[in-house]
Amino acid sequence: MSKESKKYAILLSLLFSSLFVSLIAQDRHPSYSAATSADSTPANDSSATALPLAVPALPDSTGVDSLAADSLSNDSLATDSVPKKKKNGLTSVVDYQANDSIVFTNGNEVYMYGKGVVQFDGMELNADQIEMNMDSSQVYAVGRPDTVGDIVGRPVFKDKSGEYESETMHYNFKTKKGYITNIVTQQGEGYLTGGQTKKMDNDEFYMKDGKYTTCDNHEHPHFYLQLTQAKVRPKKNIVTGPAYMVLADVPLPLAIPFGFFPFTEKYSSGIIMPTFGDELERGYYLRDGGYYFAINDYVDLALTGEIYTKGSWGVNARSAYIKRYKYSGNVDLSFITTITGDKGLPDYSKMKNFKVAWTHTQDTKNNPNMSLSASVNYTTSGYTRNDLNSYYNANAFTENTKSSTVNMTYRVPNSPWSFSATANVTQRTQDSTLNVSFPNLTISMGQVYPFKRKTVVGNERWYERIQLSYSGRFQNSILTKQDQILKSNLIKDWRNGMYHNIPISATFNLFKYLNLTASFNFTDRMYSNKVMQDWDTQQARVVRDTVYGFYNVYNYYGSLSADTKLYGFYTPWKIFGDKVQAIRHIFTPTISFSAAPDFSAPRYGFWDSYSYVNEYGETVTTKYSPFSNGVYGTVSQGRQGTVSFAVSNNLEMKVKSDRDSTGVRKISLIENLSANMSYNMAADSMKWSNLNTSILIKLTKNFNLQMSAVWDTYTYQLDRYGNPVRVNKPRWTVGKGIGRLSSTGTSFSYTFNNDTFKKKDKDSDSKNTQQQRQQPNALPTDPNSGDEEEEAPGDSDVQFGPDGYSIWEIPWSLSINYSVNYGYGTFNKKKMEYNGRFTQNLSLSGNINLTKNWSFNFSASYDFNAKKIAYMNCNVTRDMHCWSMSASFVPVGPYKSYNFHISVKSSLLQDLKYDKHGNSYNSLDWY
Repeated sequence: MSKESKKYAILLSLLFSSLFVSLIAQDRHPSYSAATSADSTPANDSSATALPLAVPALPDSTGVDSLAADSLSNDSLATDSVPKKKKNGLTSVVDYQANDSIVFTNGNEVYMYGKGVVQFDGMELNADQIEMNMDSSQVYAVGRPDTVGDIVGRPVFKDKSGEYESETMHYNFKTKKGYITNIVTQQGEGYLTGGQTKKMDNDEFYMKDGKYTTCDNHEHPHFYLQLTQAKVRPKKNIVTGPAYMVLADVPLPLAIPFGFFPFTEKYSSGIIMPTFGDELERGYYLRDGGYYFAINDYVDLALTGEIYTKGSWGVNARSAYIKRYKYSGNVDLSFITTITGDKGLPDYSKMKNFKVAWTHTQDTKNNPNMSLSASVNYTTSGYTRNDLNSYYNANAFTENTKSSTVNMTYRVPNSPWSFSATANVTQRTQDSTLNVSFPNLTISMGQVYPFKRKTVVGNERWYERIQLSYSGRFQNSILTKQDQILKSNLIKDWRNGMYHNIPISATFNLFKYLNLTASFNFTDRMYSNKVMQDWDTQQARVVRDTVYGFYNVYNYYGSLSADTKLYGFYTPWKIFGDKVQAIRHIFTPTISFSAAPDFSAPRYGFWDSYSYVNEYGETVTTKYSPFSNGVYGTVSQGRQGTVSFAVSNNLEMKVKSDRDSTGVRKISLIENLSANMSYNMAADSMKWSNLNTSILIKLTKNFNLQMSAVWDTYTYQLDRYGNPVRVNKPRWTVGKGIGRLSSTGTSFSYTFNNDTFKKKDKDSDSKNTQQQRQQPNALPTDPNSGDEEEEAPGDSDVQFGPDGYSIWEIPWSLSINYSVNYGYGTFNKKKMEYNGRFTQNLSLSGNINLTKNWSFNFSASYDFNAKKIAYMNCNVTRDMHCWSMSASFVPVGPYKSYNFHISVKSSLLQDLKYDKHGNSYNSLDWY
């Protein structure tokens, strides 16, 4: 055999020997793969992307490798070929894979490239490059630069404590400890980044030179706290040593000796940090600080307080409660003591005020037959003026009345009956007047047909159309001052009574086109007292005496009315074009008659009279009702035999549609034009009533013009004292027309915004598009784009239109509310007529977003009598991503003030803020 043949034989024998050993190893250890000997594996070869590996034990104290001590114990080789070692390796299996390649070395090291993944005992490590030492059970992960030099595939470590991204990572499988550089992990609402970090086996971290921020742009945050050293307990808390503030990469001279940032996913109690500030009149203060009680999953409680260096203080309790599918609500109780001036000096004052607010809503799913609702907003007269929370609320100062209502209603199932109890409190803050009504009980029965047959046979009888209903009320009320409510007497000062009303009606159809309605109404009032009046000749005044007992004050009346509808059509002449197809007029006349006896007659006892001699020696008789002060009033005087006339008009037009040549559309010219007047045949004088008119015109889809007017039908003269009195002479009898305008008014509101003129823009855009189509050299456009805005590539904030230019649009809106009223003013003795007087009110409100993050809004009202702005409130806000800034100011009026606030958005760092206030207390007059 030649030397060349011997070389090939030796080479083949070595090759088959290595192949034989490799096959035996695969048969004994399925965790090894035949692909482990490959130096490179294609990225798309799935057969080499999952390589489970039984990690060997760590080296013993002698440094002898125990790689295959256990895995090769049953090998076909001689038992003395591999020394036996003590079992001290990992019991769990480490799974690893890579998309690009996996390289093994003789030093028992594994190199993984291209999205490598290592999983072990609930731990997962992802990186673009991973190095694993099977002898020391250690793994090292790092990212790799791409073609442009950017680092991709940074290490991401996941375990039960959370997810952590880093620049480099060392980890030991056995000790479960690691060393991390430039870590990025989310803890609570914030991010922990940077620094050198040691991971302990109990999942705690020790960090040096780290950063903590709530800005989600954690790679380059707008602000952060630079932590010199910190201990991190994932999902629990962070405890730091000295830390200082960095804003926009600029270190600020704001430092803290230590910090504690708790994290919890559970509902828990905690301390509410106060806000620091100063006020010229009341001094420096700490406010809105206290403790939050997480009572349970259904109710909470926040107790806060405020204290000023010059003696003022206050406490507040807020609670929210909810029971799913049953009810929800909020309670807010507050008490403040305000001290101004120096004790012993004339300017010293001490005021105590409180607030009670409660809202309650019941879910209809809880009980469809019973409901409880509450809307309570009660404050003493000086609370809003002295509370900082409400001081910068524009609505708190512009509203003159506050109302509170608590209502409970029960509806009887399968019955027209319902019962309700209500408590009402109306508060006029201008003069601290209270109108309290409690308790109010109501019993009502819906419409029923008492004569309707249960089993209908044949045509409906006329009496089956009769329907009736019932409502009964009990009311107990008082009108008094705020400081007198607790001193009032329930019997003498409170007014109470009961009210019953039973309406009965039926509607019939006569002669096919005439609707006839007959009705009868009975009203009863029950009082426990009446006020008698008499003339005291010695004191020359009226004296009143309250008589207690049970009194019934009732009245009734009957009415009969008829109405119909008349239609008129008008087709314009063709010489005026064919745009207008037809005009339709709907005329609805109504005539009714009502009659009632004179309930002021002496036989009823509802009215009385007293007489006295005036300064001219004349005997004057004054008629009054002892029940006029009752909660439900009294009955009217005089007989009634009234005939009422009313007309209603509607005018519409059909025109050809601009969009569809074959279609038509309807336009409302006058939605409603009505007038009504009555004549009382049973009255001794003043038989004609005033003429009431109203008109409603729909100008646009969202804008209506509505106006009502009252026309006076009688003339005036001067009595012997020189005062104008209405006399029994209708105006048409003296040649002054049917009536004179005595009162009218209208109001309208409209909002202008970006969409107001959009239709014109769309029309111009469509014309431009047609012109471009007619031009052969015009640039091609996407037929599907239309007028839609296109996003600029790489910048979602910039939008482009079909012409290729960026769209410059600033969202804005302006709301205008205007009302004007006309009424009688002073009396003109020469013309024997009242002079007219106009009253106007104008209010404006609007907002504008100058940029995506800047916004400005305002509200103002104008006083036409004083010819100046009565009130104005302006607000400016700036969204700074993870920060927010707002400034509000009242530039004119008695409530001149300003408020500046800047804070972090995160609720975790809500105390990282700055506030500056200025109010009317600071506007002192110096002498």
